[in-house]
Amino acid sequence: MRNAFSLLVLTLGLASGQATKTAQERQDILDYPLTLQRANQLIAALPQMTQYVLTLPPDVLAKSAKKTRAERIDSLEKDPKGMAILKKNGLTAKDYIIGVPALRMALWRAQGMAESSLVYASPANLAFAKANLAQLKPKWDAAEGRPAK
Repeated sequence: MRNAFSLLVLTLGLASGQATKTAQERQDILDYPLTLQRANQLIAALPQMTQYVLTLPPDVLAKSAKKTRAERIDSLEKDPKGMAILKKNGLTAKDYIIGVPALRMALWRAQGMAESSLVYASPANLAFAKANLAQLKPKWDAAEGRPAK
């Protein structure tokens, strides 16, 4: 049960307060340039970071979920274990914190989810996700622990 709760907190932390994103946080996601290499790096890091986050105490997860994006980036930059995972995958804390939601939302939009205040992607990232959906979707699903279809 703790793992399910922790995974929920992680997911909420990564997509943190979608409804309460600042205009700058939204713009950062829209401005994040997705490439096939970067998408593969983000997808590779996702299960490793999830496993790591599941080892953190619940109070740490709860505090993280309440932090701003800048605070989460700063905290991650000071976390040797988290940064080791990201560096191994060629990512920075900012890449991960902004890139994961950018990729997630671009994939959702490419699959037909309507744009809203909660789900959005730049035209370039949407075009990228549509062009690479067949390749990225199975990898994304596997990274999130979903069975292959």
